[in-house]
Amino acid sequence: MNERHLYPNPVSVNEAVEHLHNGDVVGMPTETVYGLAGLASNDDAVLKIFQTKGRPRFNPLIVHCADMTMAREIAEFDPLALKVANAFWPGPLTLVLPKKANARISDLVTAGLDTVAIRLPKHPMARRLLSTLGQPVAAPSANPSGKLSPTKAQHVIDAFGGAVPVLDGGACEAGVESTILAIENNRIILLRPGNVTAEMVESEIGIKVNLPDSGKIVAPGMLKSHYAPNAKVRLNAISPNSGEAFLGFGSAAFDGPNCRNLSPKADLAEAAKNLFQYLRELDAMGVASIAVAPIPIEGIGIAINDRLARAAADRTT
Repeated sequence: MNERHLYPNPVSVNEAVEHLHNGDVVGMPTETVYGLAGLASNDDAVLKIFQTKGRPRFNPLIVHCADMTMAREIAEFDPLALKVANAFWPGPLTLVLPKKANARISDLVTAGLDTVAIRLPKHPMARRLLSTLGQPVAAPSANPSGKLSPTKAQHVIDAFGGAVPVLDGGACEAGVESTILAIENNRIILLRPGNVTAEMVESEIGIKVNLPDSGKIVAPGMLKSHYAPNAKVRLNAISPNSGEAFLGFGSAAFDGPNCRNLSPKADLAEAAKNLFQYLRELDAMGVASIAVAPIPIEGIGIAINDRLARAAADRTT
């Protein structure tokens, strides 16, 4: 039986680069959530991402790049895509674009699609890692597939029992995964809401943001059941039932050890940052169900509601 190496403590950037060059996976911080990174060009490394997460192979991965030069070696940028990228990169935005025919990335990354999901993270440690590495990584969230996304290094260490080396970049600033936009035929299509809102894009770019025409899986984070704690999740709750934990927002709050408030001042950005951490804390209490207060469906609240709806979805199908 092969000895399993354990990494109970965070590693340095140089150590992470060495692991990646060796075809291993590494937990890396971004401004959104921690990612499980592997060389995007290495079939074995990408396969290890899927195997480590238990992720379905039909679910594509996001490619993280250090700069636009690296990104343009992978994807085709038309004028609209360039305008969006220049406005929001580096940052919590992923663009789904046509993959270049000679792109040096594994076919496993794109799940056989002719498009690629790509972004430039702004987290300083992620940027340092990618610049030192000198090539892009594929990196979905660093958690077992379908479970709560990690917003701290310790979440990643705990999730995989220390089997994955992790860079500690502190608590994630945004707290929910990146917005995903597809750019095609001079249209912008919102595939997954996030901190870069449709209103922000429309204001900056001057073009309406559309919803997708079908339910096909064309980008990460589109599975119906996703981002889920072990406990069931009950949405738009006014108060907890007997034995339930309660996740409040603003004035919709309760006191007690099984209660958390995403933002006492009803700040949606604060709520997004706290979402996965507080769900994780309540889930650790061993409750069967977590009741969640209503969250306004506006701005970043759209992304929060999206994650909560997927956490509450039926997990039997």
